[in-house]
Amino acid sequence: MSRLLVRDLAQVATPAGATAPLRGAALREVDVVEDAYVLVHDGTIEAVGRMGDLGSLGEEVEELDGRGLSAIPGLVDCHTHPAFAGDRANEFALRARGATYEELLAAGGGILSTTRATRAAGDAALVEIVARHRDAMLAHGTTTFEGKSGYGLDRDTELAQLEAVREAGGVPTWLGAHAVPPEHPDADAYVDWAVEHVLPDAARIAVAADVFVERGTFDVEQARRYLLACREAGLVLRIHGDQLSEIGAVPLAIELGARSIDHLEATGPEGVAALASSDIVGVLLPVAALYLGRPMPPGRALVDAGAAIALATDFNPGSAFCESLPVVCTLACTQLRLTPEEALAACTVNAAHVLGLADRGRIAAGHRADLVLLDAPDWRHLAYHLAGDVVRTVIREGRVVHSRA
Repeated sequence: MSRLLVRDLAQVATPAGATAPLRGAALREVDVVEDAYVLVHDGTIEAVGRMGDLGSLGEEVEELDGRGLSAIPGLVDCHTHPAFAGDRANEFALRARGATYEELLAAGGGILSTTRATRAAGDAALVEIVARHRDAMLAHGTTTFEGKSGYGLDRDTELAQLEAVREAGGVPTWLGAHAVPPEHPDADAYVDWAVEHVLPDAARIAVAADVFVERGTFDVEQARRYLLACREAGLVLRIHGDQLSEIGAVPLAIELGARSIDHLEATGPEGVAALASSDIVGVLLPVAALYLGRPMPPGRALVDAGAAIALATDFNPGSAFCESLPVVCTLACTQLRLTPEEALAACTVNAAHVLGLADRGRIAAGHRADLVLLDAPDWRHLAYHLAGDVVRTVIREGRVVHSRA
């Protein structure tokens, strides 16, 4: 039995309540305890309170000095693409000169250029790559991450990506329908092949399935066939939708009861209203919109309409090369017009809900002891300090796993 006392914290801030996902006014409710402590027992939070109310603990306890620091829940990144080889720095330069995302895809760049590098990397290299990316996310306060495949688009590499995510402690998602690889004649043929030859093994590793619904990748009917097969195999359904255009991804997500629809940069008022009356979480990815020079997703409209939202990095080599959820929170507040409270809930308790992890996202008794200690006396520095070195210490399952001197 081990106990850890994080003591003398300037603040402990956590989304209020005990349910998920939060929406509407509840998304803005944050419980803040000043001059606080957090007591951890065997990887689980035992108690949270004011230092003045802390009695004798009665047994040996390891102590961590939190003076001048504020504590928030471990951040949860519910949408990342960490299993890739190579980079796309050249495409970044071409885009800076005016090339569009669609033009890069048509020229053989984009997803398929990463596919070539990832196929060539080998299983051992993918394990090392995902572990390196996990550690980079951890340094920015991410204690739980989801990781997608989708850069293999053949059987062996897709499975190797999923295994690498699982080995790194992530939540694996099979993004088998990310793009159509050149060895298949069209999207219909590729979906048929992937469902027959990859899905049975992918479903033994992955938790969820995802599909990119967009012009030039997969249309609604192809996505429906793919997702129905994945649901039959026991996978939770997720959708990349409305990134570049509205072609029916939101109605499809509602029809199939997807857990989330991610991106939504192109979502209009009807889509916002439809999501608000559904149980689907809209996962907003402002770094991708910034990177590609696209309109930002309608975060304020979604929240005001009553939709459930989450925030994520979309970490990937082509359109969101960023591991930092604090940067995402800054963009959420400055570009999506969310409040700091809404941003905190969106990348903690709501993001954990997307991943089906009810024990994450709050600093509360009985929850997994995932904490981020911010080098500031006010927790709102998480979003306020743009790209600042704000994460001092990261605790995962009651152990310090990252600390900045």
